[in-house]
Amino acid sequence: MSRLCGPTANELKPPIILIGNVRSGTSMIQDLFAIHPEIVPWFEPRTVWTYADPSRRHDRFDRSDASPRVVQYIRRRFLGYQRSHDNRRIMEKTPSNIMRIPYVRAVLPEAKYLYIVREPLANLSSSELKWRLPIHRHKLWRRLKETPKSQLHHYAARYLIDHTRIRLLKRRHVSVWGVRYPGIYEDLKTLTAEQVIAKQWIAACQQAREDLAGLDENTVMQIRYEDFVEKPKEIFPRILEHFDLPMTMGIETELSRRIDPNRRQKWRRLDNDVVKTCLPILREEMARHGYETPDEYRETGDS
Repeated sequence: MSRLCGPTANELKPPIILIGNVRSGTSMIQDLFAIHPEIVPWFEPRTVWTYADPSRRHDRFDRSDASPRVVQYIRRRFLGYQRSHDNRRIMEKTPSNIMRIPYVRAVLPEAKYLYIVREPLANLSSSELKWRLPIHRHKLWRRLKETPKSQLHHYAARYLIDHTRIRLLKRRHVSVWGVRYPGIYEDLKTLTAEQVIAKQWIAACQQAREDLAGLDENTVMQIRYEDFVEKPKEIFPRILEHFDLPMTMGIETELSRRIDPNRRQKWRRLDNDVVKTCLPILREEMARHGYETPDEYRETGDS
C-alpha cells in the first residue's frame, strides 16, 4: 500500500514551498502571495515539520526520516489547514526546510518550490539583529498551539534558555537563532555569533544546491533577493506563472508599495572587524551566486 494512500493523497492541492535562509526575503514574498485569492499562507509551522524528531540538534532531515507515520501526520496537518481556509492552496515557508528538501519532497511529492537567495553581508547584518532577541511570547504561543502535546517540552525549554540568556544573564545573543546546520553548537564554542551566521548562510546555500540539483525547472524556480527588489513587476508575474497562478490587480498595486530596494546597503552598519573576519568564510560561496566582495574589503589579487 502506498504511503500516500487515502484522502490526503487526493484532496491536498499541490503546496507551494518557499525555500530560503532566514532574513532572505521569504516573508516579503509570502506576504505578496497572501494577497492572491487562491492562496493561503502558512507561516513557519516548524513543529509540524520536526514531528519526525523534535529533539534533533540540527535541522538536517532526509528521506529516511519520512516514515509512513510522519508522512501521514504532516499531510493530515496540511490538508486540515487547507480545509480550514476555504480549501485554498497553501503557500508554506519554514526557513529550516532549506536543510531538509529531500524530506519535504518525500512528504509532499506534488509540491513546487521557489528558492530565494540573498547577498550574505546583508543577510549577516539582518540576522545578527535577530540573534539579540528571544522569541516573542505571541510567536511562542502560536508555535506551541501547532505542536503535538507530547513534544511541547522541547520548545518550551528552548524558549526558557534564550529568555534567561538575554533577560537575566544580559548576554548579547540567544543560544542559537535561525537554521541549525550540523555542527552549529560545536562552532558556537569557538566562533563569534557573526561567524556562525556566515556559516549558516553557506550551509543553507550548499545544501540547497545539492538537494535541488536533480529537480527540473518545472518544479523549482530560483531568484535572488536583489534582482527581485530591483524589478518586482517584471519578476513576480514570472513567479506566479511558475505556479500556474494569474496576476491580480491587488498584487500589482502592492508590488510598488511594499518593495524597498534601498535596504541592500544596511549591512554597512557592521563593524569593519566583523566584516573582515566573516568575508574569508563567505567569499567562495558568495562568488558562486554572483556576489562580489565590496571594493574596500577586496584583497590583492581578487577579481
